[in-house]
Amino acid sequence: MPQTIVKGYKALLAEAEAEIVTLPVAEAAALVGDPGVVFVDLRDPRELEREGKLPGAFHCPRGMLEFWIDPESPYAKPVFQEDKRFVFFCAGGWRSALAAKTAQDMGLKPVAHIAGGFGAWKTAGAPIEPPAPPPAKA
Repeated sequence: MPQTIVKGYKALLAEAEAEIVTLPVAEAAALVGDPGVVFVDLRDPRELEREGKLPGAFHCPRGMLEFWIDPESPYAKPVFQEDKRFVFFCAGGWRSALAAKTAQDMGLKPVAHIAGGFGAWKTAGAPIEPPAPPPAKA
């Protein structure tokens, strides 16, 4: 018998978007360099290598988020214990919407995510660190 999905990703995204702050790229870009803001890059390491990075962002693979946030976890990261604003982003805004809602549900605040993710960030011409060139072959 096949699985019966009772709530799909679209419903999960709609619920998350209704409960979290979504920042347009221009508003998020104005926060770059603000010492009270931590940008959290949820993308896979291969995406960073391929697409580049947002300057100064903290990389947290989506699969580790809950474990890195919880101070009782053996994987807890000090950055998530700081009294700062956390702005999540991924490639297109889906993972970051769900991650921001999860972080908020865990008690991390204030949190937000970037509408359209890194793709919208690049399209808008916001600052990026380009990917490193591949190593020269001998």
